[in-house]
Amino acid sequence: MKTLKIDHMSPRGEGVAIECGEKIFVPFALTGETVSVRIEGHYAELIDILAPSPQRVQAICRFYGQCGGCAVQTLTDGAYAAWKISLLENAAQREGLNLKILPMINAQGSGRRRVALHARMSNGIARVGFMASRSHRLVEINHCPLLVAELKPALKAAQDLSQILASREKPLDLAVTATPEGMDIDIRGAGDLASHETNALVKTAQAHRLARLTNHGRLVTLTQTPWIDIEGTRTPLPPGVFLQATQAGEEIIALKIKEALKKSKTVADLFCGIGAFSLRIAHYARVAAYDNNPLAIDALCAATRQTAGLKPLQAETRDLFNRPLTPQELVPFDTVVFDPPRAGALAQAKCLARSNVKTIVAVSCNAQSFCRDAAILIAGGYSMSAITPIDQFMYSSHLELVAIFTRRSDQPQDKRRLLG
Repeated sequence: MKTLKIDHMSPRGEGVAIECGEKIFVPFALTGETVSVRIEGHYAELIDILAPSPQRVQAICRFYGQCGGCAVQTLTDGAYAAWKISLLENAAQREGLNLKILPMINAQGSGRRRVALHARMSNGIARVGFMASRSHRLVEINHCPLLVAELKPALKAAQDLSQILASREKPLDLAVTATPEGMDIDIRGAGDLASHETNALVKTAQAHRLARLTNHGRLVTLTQTPWIDIEGTRTPLPPGVFLQATQAGEEIIALKIKEALKKSKTVADLFCGIGAFSLRIAHYARVAAYDNNPLAIDALCAATRQTAGLKPLQAETRDLFNRPLTPQELVPFDTVVFDPPRAGALAQAKCLARSNVKTIVAVSCNAQSFCRDAAILIAGGYSMSAITPIDQFMYSSHLELVAIFTRRSDQPQDKRRLLG
């Protein structure tokens, strides 16, 4: 056992102590606390809190402290918001950016509408839950207070489905999405199924009234085609496709985009997914949408065909990481919206920085890659507005961001050509 004083919190929400000049990371400990720990290398297991922080409050979940699904549940609202904003401030400092950051918006809404559960097998028994912090050890849970009510049965359904495959002794991941037709579950890691396994999975899916069950995207059984509503458009949902974590988060981001696009006539929506923003933008502007997932593009096209009154919306499958829209291809657009995965949009940001696009709306769930891409756009002659932080990943170290970039009129064209 060792007694440590927590100096600050890491970007992952862990307490950080300095011991003999070395950092020791202590999950679930807060700044200023004196804690008793068991140290292994640079990480420590929290055994007891000897002197708690005045900013410590009661966790909302009885699994907190074991389950690694949440990083920080025990901070006061003010301290929690300050820690989340510090993730953006520290990332900006590393890129040499001076940001104006607006107050963080709580976008938890009614809860998370999608969840990735893990299943691990031992002696023919399946256990389902989340992984412990910085560990491959599974923490078995039977509820999560952050999920929408429609996902309350998700853990039991995942348990029953995983038990059918437990004899394989293979780790599984189960992507569960709440839809108006019921839960949509995609099993990953199982490989090809035997006929008796398929039959048992079908019966279990029916017992849990699943809308659909797939095995790494391949259909196992379908009761009703899963869909979600995007501003009045019934949009089909491909298996395991990306969605914003909460409905409230999606709506807040969409509103920020709409505010930035008031005078836009032609918009490119990059990394568009199934069209959470494209379908909304098409109510008032022409849209060209791009994503590398052909199933997502097919879903967007199907939703577009069945929706009357939209401006022209064209969607194309394109790998924007390896084949970004070039400055020449960007000429027709007065506005670009981009919402890439956590890795950001490095190649596309370089092309945007050399373009004449008047307005760029950047959406991101990773402060570090956002600031890297923002620095490229600013160096290319763009000015950045105040950033809106949106907390739809409650109690995690992830933060959604929305910022608007406008082309500076004083930036010479030939200088922009030299960038990238």
